[in-house]
Amino acid sequence: MGGYILAIDQGTTSTRAIVFDGNQKIAGVGQKEFKQHFPKSGWVEHDPEEIWQTVVSTVKEAIEKSGITANDIAAIGITNQRETVVVWDRETGKPIHNAIVWQDRRTAAFCDKLKKKGLEKTFVKKTGLLLDPYFSGTKLNWLLSNVKGAQARAAKGELCFGTIDTFLIWRLTGGKCFCTDATNASRTLLYNIAENAWDDELTEILRVPKEMLPEVKDCAADFGVTDPSLFGAAIPILGVAGDQQAATIGQACFKPGMLKSTYGTGCFALLNTGKDMVRSKNRLLTTIAYRLDGETTYALEGSIFVAGAAVQWLRDGLKVIKAAPDTGSLAESADPSQEVYLVPAFTGLGAPHWDPDARGAIFGMTRNTGPAEFARAALEAVCYQTRDLLEAMHKDWRRNGNDTVLRVDGGMVASDWTMQRLSDLLDAPVDRPVILETTALGVAWLAGSRAGVWPNQEAFAKSWARDRRFEPHMDEATRKVKLKGWRSAVKRTLIAA
Repeated sequence: MGGYILAIDQGTTSTRAIVFDGNQKIAGVGQKEFKQHFPKSGWVEHDPEEIWQTVVSTVKEAIEKSGITANDIAAIGITNQRETVVVWDRETGKPIHNAIVWQDRRTAAFCDKLKKKGLEKTFVKKTGLLLDPYFSGTKLNWLLSNVKGAQARAAKGELCFGTIDTFLIWRLTGGKCFCTDATNASRTLLYNIAENAWDDELTEILRVPKEMLPEVKDCAADFGVTDPSLFGAAIPILGVAGDQQAATIGQACFKPGMLKSTYGTGCFALLNTGKDMVRSKNRLLTTIAYRLDGETTYALEGSIFVAGAAVQWLRDGLKVIKAAPDTGSLAESADPSQEVYLVPAFTGLGAPHWDPDARGAIFGMTRNTGPAEFARAALEAVCYQTRDLLEAMHKDWRRNGNDTVLRVDGGMVASDWTMQRLSDLLDAPVDRPVILETTALGVAWLAGSRAGVWPNQEAFAKSWARDRRFEPHMDEATRKVKLKGWRSAVKRTLIAA
């Protein structure tokens, strides 16, 4: 067994497998996109079998590109799109329906029904989450209610529920390990984050039989070993964390007050609050950042549903760019006299608004508005939304003051223009790390440290390296005008909804 670690990063639009060597450097990568299914307006699904095939193929590709064999891999870490739901047959391992994706809004009416019964306070108190279609529990309720015979079969123990990590662990271990980690469990609306246990009252409200729920483990734990027939050796799975928590770990945000924001399909900012389970008064989420050796570290989280997806919309919907990297240079050429605002509520608005019925809107267009202004508006929308999250975090947790340094990762942070505008609108420094694959790095560290081939937490934190710091240059008067325009645009969007 060598010192290599394999990270499986199962995302919303693609699956990546990354092999890291003993020095935490990338040795090989495999990546494959998969199909997005939109059966109805606001519905988003994935084929679990296709996801599984992309995992197997990308792992093999990454191992081959690394020039190693499975015997050289000390451990596997898995990170995943968190709230996406799969239900499968316990005997055959076959899903009973497509996976319902975190972006899916089909349960909005059910969430409203629960709110009208006065149940949101119960969910917030126990889970730290709001009643929103974003989370797993109402999606699971929909599957049990709408797939013929599912409710009865689940009660008999014939069905298994899991987020993507659980489904992959089950498949990788040949059905021998049915488990998840605390971070993924904390996103289901079924898990009591204070008691670290599935909650009887919540499972009863959502009509979820506890027989179908997986065992919940620490983020660094024994999650079984892979079937040797898959990759040529039995490899232990020793690390699991939802993608945003994995990025928090990969960014070495281990101290209370440290903050990271990931810019992928959506944008997710997490503020480490240590052992303090901070109850937000500004509609942020209280969640588990990670659980190690039985000790839980909490975080405040702000969730933005559309970040990189807005750039994809420019490319695939409007066709004003040919490739995502073109956006920054196009935005730079925009007319500075035009203030165009895009409120990218394509699937509703997340924190701090939580309006699932809001839809996208553009404000400030003139006859001279063109592709450059649209590009700038799309990139600035991400920055404005991040500003909204940071303001809410500072109101909820003043211990950090306002001297925030934001560590960033994800595909969008490669754009210097976007990161500079982010710093300008936040009026705060933005640090971009040398290793941008922080999500994969986070679970690689969980697995590698558990296997004893990677450094401990303190040494790993010291190894974090900054590529560049972006400092704010925008004058205060300009910032105020732009922020005022953004708030007006959001307000009008919410009123329209």
